[in-house]
Amino acid sequence: MGSTPPAPPSIEVNKLTYSFADASLGVTDISLSVPPRSRTLLIGANGAGKTTLLRLLAGKRLAPSNTISISGVDPFKDGLEGVTYLGLEWVLNPIVRTDIGVVELLRSVGGDAYPERRDELVHVLDIDTAWRMSAVSDGERRRVQLAMGLVRPWTVLLLDEITVDLDVLSRAEFLAWLKRETEARDCTIVYATHILDNLAGWPTHLVHMHMGTVREWGETDKFLARLEGEEATGNSRLGEVVLGWLRSDLKDRGPRSQNRRGPEGKTYGMGGTQLGGTRKERGEDMWWTTSNDFQQYACMGLGVF
Repeated sequence: MGSTPPAPPSIEVNKLTYSFADASLGVTDISLSVPPRSRTLLIGANGAGKTTLLRLLAGKRLAPSNTISISGVDPFKDGLEGVTYLGLEWVLNPIVRTDIGVVELLRSVGGDAYPERRDELVHVLDIDTAWRMSAVSDGERRRVQLAMGLVRPWTVLLLDEITVDLDVLSRAEFLAWLKRETEARDCTIVYATHILDNLAGWPTHLVHMHMGTVREWGETDKFLARLEGEEATGNSRLGEVVLGWLRSDLKDRGPRSQNRRGPEGKTYGMGGTQLGGTRKERGEDMWWTTSNDFQQYACMGLGVF
């Protein structure tokens, strides 16, 4: 009897509400359906709930039962194979600032098991394998970290604005590589970003978040079609959609001093402090994680928190 084929890398969110330990709301009544092989952008102002949602999807926060399913599996309870989360906690990870070489770092996360993929990422991200991590710029360090996080093939990739330190060309090449990935194999990407350069034609779907809720979501073409007949401004059509959303959000929200939502950084647990959920949650201090994060961090002398 043949083995059961893996479920398509879809993401289903059903009436998800999540509160932090201080009882403030992180996200409220979110429902989404992200199809396989899609590239979805999470759009929203700072504090809209994008990072909280991504960490819940990654299984880094404990969501209520039956609210999140990735490829038919609860990502927190079942440690879903093939899900990779890349977030901004990288600044806290001391290993990437020590006197260690690129080759050693890539080997520590399984690069030798995927030599073609490793070499492709080194080329796409324009990495010099002779670099020492203690002597590179933030942008160069970010390139190496991206290669570390992506060298193992993934089926679901969750990105939390991890291209901020890349130059324009490096970011364009990286985004093009991600697009090719979803076109060549069965995988899905959800990407939270404020940087819209080189994103025209990239997302298949958009999710508009505002103060912990999803205002609307769907195929990108649906939102772009609303601009038909409007006067050109010099921005991309995608940029015009996003600016329109953010202006509307600001008008509805008013000054930040008048609303009770905490800062966006509340979603991260720093220094081992638990900031949300109902039990100790995994990977609070990691800037990236995959389903087999223990093995990978053990290779680098780090533990699973």
